[in-house]
Amino acid sequence: MTPAGTLLSATGLRKAYGPTNALDGADFSIHPGEVVAVMGPSGSGKSTLLHCLAGIVTPDAGTITYAGRELSAMNDAERSALRRTEFGFVFQFGRLVPELTCVENVALPLRLTGVRRKEAERSALHRLQQLQVEDLARKRPGEVSGGQGQRVAIARALVTAPRVIFADEPTGALDSLSGELVMQLLTEAARSANTAVVLVTHETRVAAYSDREIVVRDGRSRDMERI
Repeated sequence: MTPAGTLLSATGLRKAYGPTNALDGADFSIHPGEVVAVMGPSGSGKSTLLHCLAGIVTPDAGTITYAGRELSAMNDAERSALRRTEFGFVFQFGRLVPELTCVENVALPLRLTGVRRKEAERSALHRLQQLQVEDLARKRPGEVSGGQGQRVAIARALVTAPRVIFADEPTGALDSLSGELVMQLLTEAARSANTAVVLVTHETRVAAYSDREIVVRDGRSRDMERI
């Protein structure tokens, strides 16, 4: 049964790649403003779960519901629009566009939705200030450190004021000190905006920033709070 007030939920997700079951009946739920860590060893299915929840991958079976709507009932264009406007993404390696400055990278999601350049960059600067990297605005990704670049990537994920952020190993390429700062800033920014965060990680120190942990093993999920 899906908990009341749930923003995004999944029930009985199954996904196979050839003979390999990446997901084998996984469940998930998250509320607005909640940070949920999805944990598990490499190959357990945690990244597949994230990709299904974000509408990037279509599960073979099961249901995913976002804000009262079933993702499977949406067409590709509707799911793409959702990813542009209501979902934000942070990956292990920031995936910033090297030809653009940091402020242009952060403004990019707004520009893709038709926001004028000045207005988009004004919003981008605000997010860079929030993540304490406004001094990097005119630098290019190749001129900043890994930790700085990841904070720019988080600013980009937040700039559209998404309702859900999907963070896939966001500190995996960082040293422990940079990783701690990135997680602190990510969780503070998300909670202040009542944004839900789906955090995929295999590190317990990163999961410690979450409100709840879901462990995925052999494609099945366990909510540690409800055991």
